[in-house]
Amino acid sequence: MNPVTADMTVPDLLRNVVDTIHPLDHTFLLDKVDDDWQSISYKEAYDKINAVSAYLLAIGIQKGDRVAFLLDNSPDYLYFDQGLQQIGAINVSVYPTLPAHEIEYILNDSGAKVILVGTPFLFKKLISVSNNCENLTRIIANFPNYDDLLKKTNLRAGVMSFDQLLDQGNGLYPDYKRNILACTEAILSSDISTLIYTSGTTGTPKGVMLTHSNLVNNVRVCLDQIPVIDETDRFLSFLPLSHVFERTATYHVAMAVGCQIAFAQSLELLAKNMEEVKPTILNCVPRLLERIHDKAMKGGTEGGGTKAKIFNWALENGRKYRLKKEAGKTPNPVLSLKYKLAEKLVFSKIKAKTGGRLKFLISGGGALPRNIGEFFGDLGIKVLEGFGLTETSPVVAVTEYHRQVYGTVGRVVPGIKIGIQNIDTLEIYTEQSYESFHPDFECPEGEIIVSGHCVMKGYWKKPEETANVIDANGWFHTGDIGRFYKGNLQITDRLKNMLVNAFGKNIYPTPVENVYLKSRKIDALFLVGDKKEYITAIIIPSAEGLREVFGVNEAFFNKDDDFIRDQEIIDWIDEDIKRLSNELAKFERIRSFALKRNPFSIESGELTPTLKAKRRVVEKKYAEEIAKLYLTH
Repeated sequence: MNPVTADMTVPDLLRNVVDTIHPLDHTFLLDKVDDDWQSISYKEAYDKINAVSAYLLAIGIQKGDRVAFLLDNSPDYLYFDQGLQQIGAINVSVYPTLPAHEIEYILNDSGAKVILVGTPFLFKKLISVSNNCENLTRIIANFPNYDDLLKKTNLRAGVMSFDQLLDQGNGLYPDYKRNILACTEAILSSDISTLIYTSGTTGTPKGVMLTHSNLVNNVRVCLDQIPVIDETDRFLSFLPLSHVFERTATYHVAMAVGCQIAFAQSLELLAKNMEEVKPTILNCVPRLLERIHDKAMKGGTEGGGTKAKIFNWALENGRKYRLKKEAGKTPNPVLSLKYKLAEKLVFSKIKAKTGGRLKFLISGGGALPRNIGEFFGDLGIKVLEGFGLTETSPVVAVTEYHRQVYGTVGRVVPGIKIGIQNIDTLEIYTEQSYESFHPDFECPEGEIIVSGHCVMKGYWKKPEETANVIDANGWFHTGDIGRFYKGNLQITDRLKNMLVNAFGKNIYPTPVENVYLKSRKIDALFLVGDKKEYITAIIIPSAEGLREVFGVNEAFFNKDDDFIRDQEIIDWIDEDIKRLSNELAKFERIRSFALKRNPFSIESGELTPTLKAKRRVVEKKYAEEIAKLYLTH
């Protein structure tokens, strides 16, 4: 039975777990310290949560005050967040990768009074702008020896360590225990729980106001849609908790049900951590799954011979077995036997690298190429896809556990409506809900609009911008283009990404990019072609591929020229561009391209914190190189 009710607040989720699901001495969190994974009980976590609450109340933090985070995922993030949530303060999580001037903007716009900072590097970035943040009175350093970084600085805000905060808070807790309880009980579901800043691909960062009701109801309907999550599950958290996807789909979901949460050490150590903690559920982004796919394919087919034949045989029988099961049919004994052999010889070895216990993966934050989803399905690893935005808390659709339609992001979750609106006439083609689902339903393509409990309260201190995205009828306009296919939502692209060529043809970049991303030689690409006669692209070649095939070293990637001019490398990429172009309409095909030496980055302003390319920034920054692409044909 779903443990979450619609009237709960965020701190109620954890309180309900310790009241009804787990004794206080059960393991709640797993954190790697030095070489060992340490178990943290509910009691240990609650003691620190209460210490945070007592300290914040003692320094005057009240309901509605904003408290900021600038740190990576860790148990301390959870302690600090739950500590402020249960006194009614508001979480302002800042992406650790943002440049200092954007951190300054967010702290000033939100009026944050206190900030928890995770590392010396982030601390130095913060103190370079902290004196410009007039509301900031307290900086909490989540590492020792921060004094060494304060030499020759004259900060207005006071600085202390998180350990000092916990020590003081523990001493204060007996006197503040009743106050904390009273604060928790005074929180309304309509109160703001968090401000999550999103800049999109253009414009100034906007603080998305998400209420306790937004977040709790998103957890509730996700559990309704995926009822197989229970208190025996273990999540591995590695996507940033400063993003709403990880906050809801890992942190809040796990906390609501009583699952364990293990915190990955870093993206670089994720594969190692997966083998160590053996998660049953992992939330991830498409790029991670693409990399796992690429490594598995390379490992299975490299060198040819018997090994490659067995690998390809296993995948082919995995595909046949999956298709039978998805059609509701029972595979015949011969196919079942072949599948068992494929599992033993190939699939089990790939699964072992994920820890061997995965119940399913959830992919979000971008479109998962259909062939990647099918690949994991052939292996017997279930990948559920979801869709949503920061402004929708985030999930508005997610794959049902028992019904997979590859290339879609699933069924509408309960309690909301999704409409598809013609972008020219504004006619709403259809309004779909959980109850209206039909497995054969399809509709034309248009802008995806959403209404219901998931839609944000608005943008912080930006009523005009709020009115621009939430219309008079309560529809939130996502800016995403999509349709319904077999009853499930299918994303085509972003409205702002749409290219209209010189002949009036509409081209959505994402599906075109996904075709070219089938090449293992290509890591990323950025299509250009608005108001042009043909499509060109800036392509980021696979660094691993360049090292293997051409023997390049670090000096190659550190050259001053942003672009690769070596004709041999250009020809190597062009082989796959020509081959894959046959899968596209002529007006969608790349006619010319430039090879960028290094990936786009957040630090350079080319990507948003959710790793989407800022089209205007990229086109302006590389205008000279793009212009050359239209002189070569």
